[in-house]
Amino acid sequence: MRTSAATRRSRRFRLTAGAVTLAAAGALAVGVPAAQAGPGNGNGNGNGPGAGHPGPGLDLQILAINDLHGALEPPEGSGGQVTHEHADGSTETLTAGGIEYLATGLREARKGHQRSVTVAAGDLVGATPLLSGLFHDEPTIEALNQLKMDVAGVGNHEFDEGWEELIRLQEGGCHPVDGCYADDRTFDGADFPYLAANVVHEDTGEPVLAPYTVQNIKGVKVGFIGVTLEGTADIVTQEGIEGLEFLDEAETINRYTAELAAQGVNAVIALIHEGGYPANPAYNADCDAGADGISGPIVEIARTIDPGVDALITGHTHQPYVCTIPDPDGNDRLVTSAASNGRLFTELTMRYDPRTKDIVRTSVEGTNRVVHRDQKPARDLTRLIDYWNELAAPVAGAPIGYISEDIPGRGAGTPEFPLGDLIADAQLAHAIELEGSADLALMNPGGVRADLVYAASGDEGDGVVTYGEGFTVQPFSNTVNLLSLTGEQLLQVLREQVSGPNAAAPKILQPSAGLSYTLDLTRSGADRIVADTVRLDGEPIEDGRTYRIAVNSFLAGGGDGFPTLAEGTDPRVGNDDMRVLADYLLAHSSPENPLAAPAADRITVIQ
Repeated sequence: MRTSAATRRSRRFRLTAGAVTLAAAGALAVGVPAAQAGPGNGNGNGNGPGAGHPGPGLDLQILAINDLHGALEPPEGSGGQVTHEHADGSTETLTAGGIEYLATGLREARKGHQRSVTVAAGDLVGATPLLSGLFHDEPTIEALNQLKMDVAGVGNHEFDEGWEELIRLQEGGCHPVDGCYADDRTFDGADFPYLAANVVHEDTGEPVLAPYTVQNIKGVKVGFIGVTLEGTADIVTQEGIEGLEFLDEAETINRYTAELAAQGVNAVIALIHEGGYPANPAYNADCDAGADGISGPIVEIARTIDPGVDALITGHTHQPYVCTIPDPDGNDRLVTSAASNGRLFTELTMRYDPRTKDIVRTSVEGTNRVVHRDQKPARDLTRLIDYWNELAAPVAGAPIGYISEDIPGRGAGTPEFPLGDLIADAQLAHAIELEGSADLALMNPGGVRADLVYAASGDEGDGVVTYGEGFTVQPFSNTVNLLSLTGEQLLQVLREQVSGPNAAAPKILQPSAGLSYTLDLTRSGADRIVADTVRLDGEPIEDGRTYRIAVNSFLAGGGDGFPTLAEGTDPRVGNDDMRVLADYLLAHSSPENPLAAPAADRITVIQ
């Protein structure tokens, strides 16, 4: 039987480098109903329902999500869509996601499976919509408890409010500043362990949370090791991770795989918050390890991880894939990711051999399942959402602006996108208001978390932008900071978009009106920024001139691989970035004159 939450919490949630052992009996189940089941990955390692299980042993099911980002309500815009590929190669867009529907999908998938475990590969919280973010993500943890999450690895966004806040989410208790949100309600923390094998204290080398857990699933012992990307320190606010070190993913997993083997645990699954980029973005596309299959950091990590690890459940890139990548012995091993925002979950099935106490590698199959919104929502999750919505309503429903059309964010799929330009314009306007003049603003693309959608949500009316929607776009509570750079430094910042840590996966800063240049993606490295095309208000950048620039506080600290921004002089801290966006929308739009999407034509892209 599943142990009680209180018993599990008292046994698990101490800060330790040792293993945390859980007893968790999976719910009974058979896969997703035929109407929900999509095809497998088509490469012989995930052929969907009905595929055979070679070898002796016991059936085991693993259900996995990643990068939920507190998306409790059905996400809007591109963040709530997935691409389905038909047999003839044509595609269609499906709407998906919402924790009520995710709970239903997981519960249906468990039926008929005597041994089932539900896991996650990081970023369950952080960068969350207002419904969760306003309450420091307590609603998301409570939702995950209700859908019976068994174990989760940490991601970089678990550190958005600092590692001590992550410990609070694990162990429970009122927020140290905001307190508890209702007199009759106590936050008990996560009923599942967060794993952080490669996140250690600099002074002791010990993990801040348990590095692994052993799930005993009706006699089947499986070890789960959780790691976040080694580069987490480069993409989170430094204050929140002071005193921590982030170790190499593969080396850490290999260390604990050996430790588990010494305990007689040979069945091992890695939860890795680092991912890849499939050549085909459809969630059900064929994917393999070849040049046209998947690229990105996870490929080399997978090729380096000990062959004793039986499957890799990954995340971070928000992409859907079920691929095979050879392990160091040259044998195929499944690597999966379920996109983001709860739009998909991955179902892995496999056989466990009691004689070897290991998973039969050739039996491992994986399929990404769509979280359809035409299924019945889980009532208990609906009640939870309603509770938190009632608390959030006074803040969430306030109008902050009006738009005449959708204003796409990163979902536009282009290096420059309209919502990024809009935010940069808002930050430049704020800088000018503070100081009387400023030259430009730059916005990091990863800080734009959703689209602004024209269609009404709830009772707000078409084109109305509410505070809750704005918060979903900019949930980090950064400040807008001003700093001075020379022209030479400004050009170096632009080059850092496509070089150094950002060479493989460029991070194109969204520019305010007046800045223009050519981005030539046929070139390599820093040369992709065509220097002699960079203009500000039509004039070339002068190396020796000083420019006043607005960026958010994350970028001002050198975040996202922009160390030159941290060299800026004469710093000044402005208002909260969400407040800046709201002020700009209120000043530049009305019901009679709604704001249109910027043209996103400030960067000329050559591909």
